[in-house]
Amino acid sequence: MKIQRISESTLEINFKSPREEFSLYWASFLRSEIGQIYLAVPWHGLVKEFKLKDYKKGPRRRFSPRGMLALMFLKSYCNCSDKRLIEHLNGNINFQLFCDLLLHGERIENYKIVSEIRTFLSKHLNIKKHQQILATAWKPYMESPNLLLTDATCYETALRYPTNVKLLWESVDWCYGQLKMNCKYLKIRTPRTKYLKQKERYSNYSRKRRKSKKERRVLTRSLLHLLDKILGLLNEIEEENADTLILPNRYHQRLEIISKIFDQQNEMFITGSSVQDRIVSISKSYIRPIVRGKEVKPVEFGAKVNMIQFGGINFIEHISFGAFHEGIRLQQSIRYGRDLVGKITHVAGDDIYATNANRTYCKKEGIIHGFKRKGRAGKDEEQYKKIRSILRKERATRMEGSFGTEKEYYGLKKIRARTQKNEELWIFFGIHTANAIRIAKRMALADPVEKAA
Repeated sequence: MKIQRISESTLEINFKSPREEFSLYWASFLRSEIGQIYLAVPWHGLVKEFKLKDYKKGPRRRFSPRGMLALMFLKSYCNCSDKRLIEHLNGNINFQLFCDLLLHGERIENYKIVSEIRTFLSKHLNIKKHQQILATAWKPYMESPNLLLTDATCYETALRYPTNVKLLWESVDWCYGQLKMNCKYLKIRTPRTKYLKQKERYSNYSRKRRKSKKERRVLTRSLLHLLDKILGLLNEIEEENADTLILPNRYHQRLEIISKIFDQQNEMFITGSSVQDRIVSISKSYIRPIVRGKEVKPVEFGAKVNMIQFGGINFIEHISFGAFHEGIRLQQSIRYGRDLVGKITHVAGDDIYATNANRTYCKKEGIIHGFKRKGRAGKDEEQYKKIRSILRKERATRMEGSFGTEKEYYGLKKIRARTQKNEELWIFFGIHTANAIRIAKRMALADPVEKAA
């Protein structure tokens, strides 16, 4: 069919059957990049492992089990907001076919369905099992699966840069709002506090470009006193009106977090040193500061991931929202790599992995590593030197390059999910969407007949 301009076309009667018309759209879809990704993903295994089913009772879901997973891949592929994703889905038939959906001129108006599906899927996420399914399907297209590259990276969460003054003010502001609401509900007078005065002081302080140590210390002391007073008032009102004032669990959880923040900030103010498991956000209390020693970002806030790679395909070996030493995880990485792809003969990592324990383990298992030599050179030193150089170059270019690609193009530069499980799901689909695109290109080159079909 020739391409036609809509302004120059006239209405015509279509004599094609619906099945023949759909087959044309489907063939065009499979030739596109999104169609190649569709062919690369093992949908049946993922749907089964996520335990997704179409329920016969009740209203039918708009998205099928496969469509829900496809929507998460599409979210990372488009690298856009949930609202923009639904707009793309409404107007792009290839996206609809990818998500096992045909709207027939209708529109999805509720863009919050994306976050609802994300929350639902996050409850069933098992990274190890789901990656096993992907590795089994992708292993024929992996280059040198016996070579394991490993490194750690941090996928930052969308979080304002935390300071002690900001955190204390946010705690004071939330507690004072709850105090006013409780008093209004009970129809009693709101107790007097210096909230308005501290609000003005914080506003003036936050507008200054240069903040002296003395100003910061004075304001921190004032906010600690005010927060302590408001927390005491909230507990007093709750105890006096225990029968009439019924508060939700979310309120008690948030109040417990703020109480812990007060204890930590008070201890830091008195001692002048940091505390263990320091909370840096009220809404994301699971986030911990991760010191990585980079020039641009000495401290990062988000999920730290120890990654393993086979032929450009990344897999999550360990994920944590707190700091951990990735150098002690090489043995677990090798064992997990064997579960995914089979025998491992070569390993490459940066200098933090080059511990004596890891060197001894690699020697015992007959694995060639890319670490710098210790001790005297052997008779085959020249060959080992060339191998080490190749392994170190492969890790430094290919693996770290893949981290940058995932962050810039697949929505992992700033994770905008609101819960810990949702962040893990976001990272999982971002990494494996990038993997699926790499595998799709290799599948197209390996089977040109299938590509033409």
